[in-house]
Parts: sequence; C-alpha cells; structure tokens
Amino acid sequence: MSATAIPAAPATLHTATGREATRWVAAHCRQVPWLTVATVLTTVTGAALRVLPVLVLGRVVDGVVEGGSRSILVTLGGVMGAAALLGAVATAVSTWLIGRLGADLLARLREGAVRAVLGMPSARIEQVGRGDVLSRVGDDVAVLSKGIRTAIPTVFSAGVLVAIATVGMFGLDWRLGLAGAGALPAYALALRWYLPRSAPLYRKQRAAQADRAQVLISGLNGIDTVRAYRLEDAIREKVTHESWRVRELGIEVFRLFGRFVGRENRAEFIGLVLILVVGYALLEADAASLGEVAAAPLMFHGLFAPLGAIMFTFDEAQKSGASLVRLVGVLGEAAEDRLVGDTSVAPADTAPYPVTVEGLTFRYPDAEEPVLRDVDLTIPAGGSLALVGATGAGKSTLAALIAGIGTPQTGSVRIGSRDLADLDEAGARAVVSILTQETHVFSGPLADDLRLAAPGATDAELLDALRMAGADGWVDALPDGLDTMVGEGGERLDVTKVAQIALARLVLGRSPVVVLDESTAEAGSEGAAELERAVLAACRGRTTLLVAHRLTQAMAADRIAVLDAGRVVEHGTHDELVAAGGRYARLWRAWREGSPSAP
Repeated sequence: MSATAIPAAPATLHTATGREATRWVAAHCRQVPWLTVATVLTTVTGAALRVLPVLVLGRVVDGVVEGGSRSILVTLGGVMGAAALLGAVATAVSTWLIGRLGADLLARLREGAVRAVLGMPSARIEQVGRGDVLSRVGDDVAVLSKGIRTAIPTVFSAGVLVAIATVGMFGLDWRLGLAGAGALPAYALALRWYLPRSAPLYRKQRAAQADRAQVLISGLNGIDTVRAYRLEDAIREKVTHESWRVRELGIEVFRLFGRFVGRENRAEFIGLVLILVVGYALLEADAASLGEVAAAPLMFHGLFAPLGAIMFTFDEAQKSGASLVRLVGVLGEAAEDRLVGDTSVAPADTAPYPVTVEGLTFRYPDAEEPVLRDVDLTIPAGGSLALVGATGAGKSTLAALIAGIGTPQTGSVRIGSRDLADLDEAGARAVVSILTQETHVFSGPLADDLRLAAPGATDAELLDALRMAGADGWVDALPDGLDTMVGEGGERLDVTKVAQIALARLVLGRSPVVVLDESTAEAGSEGAAELERAVLAACRGRTTLLVAHRLTQAMAADRIAVLDAGRVVEHGTHDELVAAGGRYARLWRAWREGSPSAP
C-alpha cells in the first residue's frame, strides 16, 4: 500500500486576512448578544450626551441675542450640566462593557489558539519553528491584551463620538455640516495612504520578532552544543542581527506614524477653516443664527480630541490588529493538520502489536533528496529492533514516522493491521508512545506530572511505575513523596531523574508499541547504564523500536538494522552482524577499542 503524496505545508503558521479576523470577531459578538447590544447602546448614548451640551450652547447664545428670559437660560444650563454628567456616566459604563467584551473575546481567542497549537502534530510544530508558535501564543496574546485594555476601547468610543458629532453639525445647518465634511476627503486620503503601508509593516515587525525568538530558543535549547563547538559568537551575531532588524522595523513604524499624524493635522486645519468661512458667510447673509454659527466650530473642534485619541492609539490598535490576524490564523490551520483527538483506536488491553514498514520513502519539504529511501522493516509483536547508523542516516526520522509523526511520500507504516496514515495523531498516540532525549518536567507535584500519562492512576500505580523506572530510591527520599513540587521552582532533578520520570510515564501509558529515540543519550555513563536497565524493564512485553546511542543498547535488542544514507544496509541479530564483518562489525570493533567498559 502506498500513501498518497501530500503537498508541502507552509513554513509558517497561517495568518488570517483582515476580513477573516472581522468575521471571527463578529461571530463571537453574536454569541454574547446582550453584552454586545449593551456595549453599542451605552457607547452611542455617551457620545450623544457629550455632543448635546454644544447644541444646547448654541440655543443659549441665540437666547441671549434674542433677549430670552432668565428661566429659559437657567433651564438650558441645567440641561447642559445634566447631559455632561450623564454622558460621563454612560462613557464610563461603555468603557467597562467594551473591556468586558474584549476580555471575553481575548479569553476565547487565547484558549482556541493554545488548544489549536497543542493539537497540532509534532511534525507541524517542528516545521514552522517554535519561535513562530511561542510568539503567537505569547507575544501576540500580550499585545492584543494590552490593545483591548487601552487602544481598542478608545478607538471604538472615539469613532462613535466622531460619527455622532458629524450628524450634530448637519443638525445645526446642512451647509455647516457640508463645510465640516469638507475635511473628510483629507482624512480619507490620509488613511488611504497610511493603512496599506502600516498593516504589512506591522505584520513584518511581528514576524521579525518571531524570528528573533526562534534564534534565542534555538541557542538556549542547544547551549551545550553551542559551547562544545564554540559557536557563542555565531549565535550572538544571529541574535544581534535579528534584534537590529526588529529595531529598524520599529523605527520605520514610528516614522510612518509621524507622517500620518501630519496628514491628520492638515485635514483638521482644512475642516476648521471651511467651517469658519462658511459660518461667516451664512451669518453675513442672515441665513443662520449666531448660536448655530458659534456651535459649529466648537463641535468640529470637539472632534480634535477623539480624532487625536484615535491617531495616538491607532499605532497600538494596528499592533493589536496584526496580532489578531496571526491568532485567528492559528485557528484557521487546515483541519487535517490538527490533532483530532480520536482515541477510539486505543487497544482494550496491552497485547503487543507487530510493526511493519514497507517501501517507505520520506523527503522533508523543500529538500532535494529523500532522507529515507525504500525502507522495509518488521518488528514482531513484543520484539525489539535497534536502529544503528551515523548521524544523518535517517534514524530519528524513521523513528518519528513509526511513531505517527509525519506521513511518508510513498510506502506505509502499519501497527498490527492499521495503517498509521489512517489515524490522526491522537489515535497514533493510543497505540505508539515515543520517548526522546528532550524530556520536560512540568512545574507542580510529582504525582500530577506522572498522571499526564494516566489521569486515573492511583498512588500505588505511580510508585510501581517509578520502581520499574529505577526511581524509587530517590523518590522515597523526597520530603513530601509524590506530593513534592518538581520542575521550575521545585525539587532540582538531574538528567537521569528526569529520564526516569519520562520512563515512568511510558510505563503508565501502557501503549503496546514503544519508540525510544536516544532517550538515555543525555545521561552520564553510570546513569546511562542504570537507565538502560530501566528501559529494558519498562519495554518488556512491548513491541519496541530503539534508536541506539550506545552499541550496548543495540546488543540488547532482538534484532538490529543498520541505516546508511536513508537505506537499510544490514539487518540481523548482534551475533549475525558481527560475524558478517560488515558495517556494524566495524562499528562494534571501533566501539570496543574506544570504550574500556565494553564487553
């Protein structure tokens, strides 16, 4: 059976368009209709009440000119005061409701994005890079959170106020309204100039920050390799280069925004001049009252504050918009690239399954040559197979494919009678567990860390798993036993203890097939020997694929496969391969000569 070739996935996570992000926000608002309606009504009411005193002021001026009674003036003054007070209250309520609606939106978006990232296949995470992933669920969430607290409520409230004030000017006199509207083309031209330039620039800035994060993460994760090969200067140069790129983009953003502010000020000047000129002409022609002519420039001048607020928070709003489309883009990752979570294929018992690899060829995206070519392997049910070969031979890639991480271009991997290509990653995890040298201990009680593999496990089962992993000695000495805090801020654990915790999780997981990719490589020689004994105990009775870091591991396996340039060049037991005098025999002789503890 040959797997269907699939197109290469993008090298970065999907970024939504502005229209897609708007649709997502609208759909969320429809899910909380009462909150959305209350937010809009209080915002409009607050804006209207803030404009009302200016309209009333025009009536006051006309009343004074016409010699109106003092009681009318007092009444109008009372209306102005009440409107100002109620407007302040409505604006405060509106701001609170906008914040609540935004916080609810952010919570849903953050949870959805984190769930989507956690649900992605491991191969997809490795393909896009951890920097892009972390910048989205970390930096982008932080930027959007700040924008929701500050910029977005300001822009929304100010935008409504601008619309209400514009309508109010037309209510005074349509000609004064048209004069004020004469500034709109200048505003529109300023926005038309700014928006197409700013949105891509903000997205480029966020992408540059993701690249900087990726360089930092890569350097920190590989700190031992960096020090061993004296790559500190090279890594530092990369970090410096990416940091300067972020800095230059920040300067470019600031410069662009400054030019936008200049264009906005020009539009304000045009509008105010037009209102003054038209108002003077109407007054001279006795076509408008003094109150109307006096109120119009005051109302237009009142637009300066909300327009200025929009301008000075538009920078933050644009950043929030760039983060929003990136987060919504995570939700838009193709469904077939997601961890669906179907564990219905989980076996009812732990009976071992055979593993069969037939005609497997795999090439990474954008690579010219396959890393694996026409690989055929069989691991009998309950048996073990060790992969041996030079660095770059394809051992880890083959182990990942057998664990269900990635899909070969041709060929197949079958667990029992099921082709892994027919399972989502959750289904694959139900029958195959993979353990690598990159093991993480989560912050919290040791029992909680172990129960990640078996949420319903009892304390006795946890202790049995730790005992099988060879960790019972140091666990018994912990101050609070299974309740002892481990991970960041907790009990300090060396690499051997961390590996033993991972092995205990493996035991608790009870999957019938186990893939071990150099899981003891980080331990010292004494700790590695102890871990190798624990690995044999943990995998007993399970079908096991072992990427051997030490030839003693390969010797302990039932059979050994030697990979070279992506092909299986030798296959057999340890004794058969040594007797054949081929590549494995040469590796074995070299290892014995270089290792005084070799048998």
